[in-house]
Amino acid sequence: MSIEVKNLTKLYGEQKAIDNITFTVNKGEIVGFLGPNGAGKSTTMKIITGYLQPDEGEAVVSGIPVKQEPLKAKTTIGYLPEANPLYYDQYVREYLDFVADVHKLSPKTKKERIEGVIQTVGLSLESKKKIGQLSKGYKQRVGLAAALIHDPEVLILDEPTTGLDPNQIIEIREVIKSLGQNKTVLFSSHILQEVEAICDRVIIINRGKLVANDKLSNLRQQVDSNNLLRVTFKEPLEAAWLERLSSIQSASKISTYEWELLCHDATEAKRQLLELALQHNLNIVSLQSGGQSLEDVFRSLTATQGL
Repeated sequence: MSIEVKNLTKLYGEQKAIDNITFTVNKGEIVGFLGPNGAGKSTTMKIITGYLQPDEGEAVVSGIPVKQEPLKAKTTIGYLPEANPLYYDQYVREYLDFVADVHKLSPKTKKERIEGVIQTVGLSLESKKKIGQLSKGYKQRVGLAAALIHDPEVLILDEPTTGLDPNQIIEIREVIKSLGQNKTVLFSSHILQEVEAICDRVIIINRGKLVANDKLSNLRQQVDSNNLLRVTFKEPLEAAWLERLSSIQSASKISTYEWELLCHDATEAKRQLLELALQHNLNIVSLQSGGQSLEDVFRSLTATQGL
C-alpha cells in the first residue's frame, strides 16, 4: 500500500480537526478526498506529507512511517498544497531548477525532469516568463510541475484545479488520469464533476470523521434516491418550519429559496410540504426526487443534522 492512514487524530485546542480516521490508498489508484469546508481534508493531507504531526495515530507512505522518518517519506511524495507557494520573482525554469536542487537531482536528471514536467503540465509557452507574470491557472501548473519534478511514487494534490478555466481543467484532468496509471494519487476538490471523471474511489470526511470510503458505484447504491427531495419555493423559508416536519431527517439549504431534504419517508414529506405551503401561504416552484450523482451522495452524507 502506498498510503496508510491509521487512527489519525489532530486537535486544535479542544476541537478535533480529524477524529480517529483510517484508510489506505494503493499504488495505481486515484482517490478523491472530499468533505465540506473545515471537515479536516487539508489537515489530513498535511499530516500525510509530514507538514503537521498528529496527536494520535500515524501515516505511512511507501512503507515509510512519516512521523519517524519525515525526510525519507517526503522523497516519495509530490505535494501540491491548496495555498500554492511560489517565488514570483523567479522564472519558471529557474524555479523548477531550484526545486530539483532541493531534491538533489543530478545535473543530467534535473535537465530531463524539468523538460519533462514542463511538457506534462502544458507550460511550454510560458516557461520563459517570471512566475509573477502568469495567470492563476498557469501558476497552478507550475506548482503541479514542482510536485512532479522528482518523479514521486505518491501524489497529494489539494484542490489542483483551483483557478483553472474549463479547458485547462480538462487538460489537468487528463494529466492526473495519466499519472494515476503508475502512481498513487490522493486529491481533494470541490468540483465534484472532476472527482466523478477521474477517481476510482472516494473518501468522504465530515466534521473530522470518516463517513464514506468506497467506489462511487457502491456509494450510489447505498444512497436511496427515493428519500432525497429537492424543493424550491418562490418565497424565503424559515428553517424552523421544516424542522417541525416529522418526515424530514435533515435539510441542506442550497440557496435562499432552494432546499435539499433527506427524508424518512419521501411520500409523507411531499404531503407535509404541501400542507406547509398552504399553512404559510407559500408557493412551491418545484418538488422533485434527487438523483444518484456524487453530489447527491455527498449531500446525503454531510448534510447538517437537524437544521
